[in-house]
Amino acid sequence: MKNWVLTIGIFFLTFSSIQAQGVVGKWKTIDDETGEAKSIVEVYEKSGKIYAKVVEILRADHKKDVCSKCEGAEKNKPILGMVIMNGLKKDGDEYNGGTILDPTNGKKYKCYITLESADKLKLRGYVGISLVGRTQYWTRVKN
Repeated sequence: MKNWVLTIGIFFLTFSSIQAQGVVGKWKTIDDETGEAKSIVEVYEKSGKIYAKVVEILRADHKKDVCSKCEGAEKNKPILGMVIMNGLKKDGDEYNGGTILDPTNGKKYKCYITLESADKLKLRGYVGISLVGRTQYWTRVKN
């Protein structure tokens, strides 16, 4: 009985620490094709919504890249410092209702994010319905 109570207690402590940690913070993005770390993105909250911007580009040959394929205000702007995730709202364990910009192709997608664990963020970008899209996993940057 003691072991069962201890197990339940540890589960709730772990679950609450994951929830308390939240999505806000710095995350490392990984290239889908090469598996190479690409950038550090800072996820932040503003007026009750979630946003993310590129705060560091990790590949030396891409540090000065601009979003040449973007449209509108982002066209030919530096990727470093660019806000790439806009306006997600909390909906249960998920944040959704916003968009994400892929600076490599200049396209914006609907997206949602969820915490897989305290240090792993699942991001799904899609067109139309979430079945037609791509999933990435970002890892939390530890200070």
